[in-house]
Amino acid sequence: MTATFTAAGVRRGYLATLPVALGVGVFGLVYGLVAGQKGLSLAETVLMSAIVFAGAAQMLALELWQEPVPVLSLTIAVMIINLRYMMMTAVLRPWLAPAGTLKAYGSLFFTADENWAIGVAEMRRGGKDAGYYLGTGLALWSFWVLTGAIGRTFGAFVTEPGLLGLDFVAVAVFLALLIPMWEGKGRNLLPWVIAGSVAWALHALLPGTWYLLAGGLAGSLAGALQLRERQTA
Repeated sequence: MTATFTAAGVRRGYLATLPVALGVGVFGLVYGLVAGQKGLSLAETVLMSAIVFAGAAQMLALELWQEPVPVLSLTIAVMIINLRYMMMTAVLRPWLAPAGTLKAYGSLFFTADENWAIGVAEMRRGGKDAGYYLGTGLALWSFWVLTGAIGRTFGAFVTEPGLLGLDFVAVAVFLALLIPMWEGKGRNLLPWVIAGSVAWALHALLPGTWYLLAGGLAGSLAGALQLRERQTA
């Protein structure tokens, strides 16, 4: 596949993703608010958004954040939740590989679920300018960093978040993230039940936040076995 990588393509991708970026910005405001509740400074909040740039992983990291910071369990949890990007970005190889290593991997750094879907759609339409994908990622990244900073700044003025129900924000976000994953089939509920049951059962037995990792791994294993059974049936 012959591909180009131009500034015009970057601009076109950025503009095409702006409506989605506005929606992501709402999530960014919530992230900034929660970061403030966990004691992160404005600089730390912005740096995490700029360097990590993974909304669900950042929110999970904040949920696990405590003193002392559980570095090992936090790192493993974030790695697990981001493993999907290894498979997702492989789809873009025919498009980005001809652009060269620096441009390809530089573009992949800005990958999120939303701009990946937009980029794949453009690629499948026959788009040949791989700069388009970088533009889609830059749109989400810029709004994510900006709104995270705004959320952290204004969240500093909320002295008692519990009175406004804001201490439940992170939990509500993860509950909302579950909705698109539900396919309306009873058998898909099993991995969720197993994950929750294992985490609950091990809460008092494992130190720190390892019970969450155990629940997540148990649910993932159950889902993988369930998928294998369906494929071999």
